[in-house]
Order: sequence, then C-alpha cells, then structure tokens
Amino acid sequence: MPTSALLPPLPPGRFDAVIFDWAGTLVDVGSLAPTQIFVEAFAAFGITVTLDQSRGPMGLSKRDHIRTLLQTPAIATQWLARSGQAATAADIDAIYHRFMPMQIDKVGDYSAPIPGAVATLAWLREQGLKIGSCSGYPRQVLDVLLPLAAAQGIAPDHAVAGDDLPAGGRPGPFMALANVLALGIGDVRKCIKVDDTAPGIEEGRNAGMWCVGLALSGNEAGLTLDELAALSPDALSAVRDKAAARLYAAGAHMVVDSIADLPRAVMCLAALDTPMPAGHGQRAA
Repeated sequence: MPTSALLPPLPPGRFDAVIFDWAGTLVDVGSLAPTQIFVEAFAAFGITVTLDQSRGPMGLSKRDHIRTLLQTPAIATQWLARSGQAATAADIDAIYHRFMPMQIDKVGDYSAPIPGAVATLAWLREQGLKIGSCSGYPRQVLDVLLPLAAAQGIAPDHAVAGDDLPAGGRPGPFMALANVLALGIGDVRKCIKVDDTAPGIEEGRNAGMWCVGLALSGNEAGLTLDELAALSPDALSAVRDKAAARLYAAGAHMVVDSIADLPRAVMCLAALDTPMPAGHGQRAA
C-alpha cells in the first residue's frame, strides 16, 4: 500500500500546485540520460569529461550546461591545448548540435517513472492540486519524452522546456513562474517546487516557492536502483547525507529520498503554521 494511502487529507487551500523537474525527479533514476550523453558529445571533439564532471552543472539548460563545463579548469585546459584558444560561442553551438540528436535518440530509454511517481501524482490530484513541470531538456527532447512518460502514467498539467523562454532557465525563476501562469495559480507561496538538483532548488526559491529536494533518486546521488540497493546502510547514509547537504545549501526547505516520499513532505509543510522560512533542514518523518 502506498504511504500516501495512510495519510489524512491535505488541509484545503494550503497548497495549489506542485512543480516537478523531470530527469531524476519524475523519471530516470540517477538522472542517467543526460549525463552520459554529455561525456559522449565532448568526446567527439577530443575532450575527456568524467561522469562526475558531467553531473556538476546538472539542472541548467543544456546549452548553459555545456558552457559551464567548458569553463571548468580541467576541461578548459584540454580545449585550449586542442584548439589553441578558449572555447567560443561557436564552439558551444557545435557541441550542443552534436549533443542534441544523441539526447533525442536516448531519452526514451530513460523514460520509466521513478518508483512511487505515479502514485504520488495521483495523491496530489486527489488533494485538488495542479501538477506543473519544467526541465533543463530542450523542447525537442522534452517533446519526445512527454508522450512516452504519459503512456506510463506521468502526465503533468503543464511542461516547460529549458529553451522555451527568452528570459532563460535555471537557476532563474522563469520556468517555475511560467507554470504558475499556465496553471492559473494566484499565489506562488502555495506552490511547491520538487527537484533533485541544486539549480532546480534555487529556481524554486527564486520564484518564492516552497522547495523539496530529492536526495537519492537523482543527480546528487547519481546511482541506479540496483546500485542503491547494493550499498551498505552506512554507505547509503553517507550518499544521502552528502546529497541532502547540497540541496539544503541551495535552499531546500525539506529533503526526502525520492518522489515516493513526497506526500509525507507535503503534509509536513502543510502543518507549519509559520511564514515561509529561509530553510528548515528538515526530513519528513
């Protein structure tokens, strides 16, 4: 029985919407789809990028992600040695255009819902909440993912892609606020942003929303379900604590392991009879 089945109803009017990230939050445990593709895209230009380096800027729009990687000293040094000059805007475009077809081709392989996601979305809708979403994925990639996820029970009311808005993406508030407008929400303080990355949490805070971070299902842990299951209790706690610390540092009001735990977190936030705090550092009980 899902944990949400044991919870009382959410107090009426406390929240109006929950806005989710995609990879590592709703689908794709470990946020694997974009990570490996960045490694392969850079390799096509003779540049070695590790998986850990690839994960560093995760949550940004993919073009900004590439730009940030090229500014990393170890990668910038490689590029300078290869080309004789620092990476230019044209170089960013070239890597991006190499990345895009690879990501479009692979995103469907990582469209399976994270365990508990379908039940959690159903519970939120039972409470009368609207479901928004946004992603660092470009629109071409997100448009491939959306119908595949919908066929498996993940169908938000709205979805914003990382290149949809002239104002830009994370960590700015723009994609989250675009959901607010599309869903007709009158008060951002009645919205919860859920994300597995620091830029995604910063996005929610910059939009004036409550924020819940996901420690184990996404980019911060970067592990598959099998890899998580193989960890000893102490090792799992270490992974959880490291991920949670980064999400709290970004401004999360609460951190849980995955979307399966979100209903308890929502109930905990609903019980807080205070103005929105700067950040609680709480775990849902």
